[in-house]
Amino acid sequence: MIEKEIDSSFLTETMTLQIYHPETFSELYKYEICIMQDGKDYFQMGRIATLSDKLHDEKEMHNVVFVGIHYKDKHDRRKKYHPSGEQNEAYTNFLVREVVPYLDDLIPTYHMGKSRSLIGDSLAGTLALMTAMKYPHTFGKAGVQSPYVDDSVIAYVEQAQPLSTLDIYHTIGTKETEVQMSDGNTADFVEPNRKLNKALAKAGAAYTYHELEDGIHTWKYWQNDMRRLLTTLFD
Repeated sequence: MIEKEIDSSFLTETMTLQIYHPETFSELYKYEICIMQDGKDYFQMGRIATLSDKLHDEKEMHNVVFVGIHYKDKHDRRKKYHPSGEQNEAYTNFLVREVVPYLDDLIPTYHMGKSRSLIGDSLAGTLALMTAMKYPHTFGKAGVQSPYVDDSVIAYVEQAQPLSTLDIYHTIGTKETEVQMSDGNTADFVEPNRKLNKALAKAGAAYTYHELEDGIHTWKYWQNDMRRLLTTLFD
């Protein structure tokens, strides 16, 4: 694990990237790049570094470098990740115009959309999906676990068709009916995600959808599904 900093002109703050190379990393090979919002959560609770080494050893996935970007607190997270957050556009520009060029210079990559992916849980999943749809030539894959979905997200998917260049992995737990959100309210995530499923199924993407039986809005269920997510997107 190495850490790098970017002084973002879009966010006017210094952002930290946590970068994990596979144990077998070599400059002689090309790598896909997976950028994770809620980055520390994916490394610590998702155990993605350990799992990726195991899957690389088993030849169950391509060569992938994982990059985590984290938030300051729940308020900062909402401002950056929520579709109507006041920093959402700036954060998206940070990813597309600052993070991607930086990583393309730092890591031996293919320099093409299909070799870059975004993944995230809850609001971070919404951010991953929306950014990949807005910039399909920059990001070719999105892994979204229990994303927040409202009418604006559904409308964007319906208007963005076709999404034929994207690979999308999407899950929701069947018991995510009373999710505590960062603004203090609770919301049903199940029905909006089922609507999203129908919209994405019509949109032309290479699309995988699973409902996690008895799954609730916690890392226990997202972590248990991580192997399937990685082998689906990177097999």
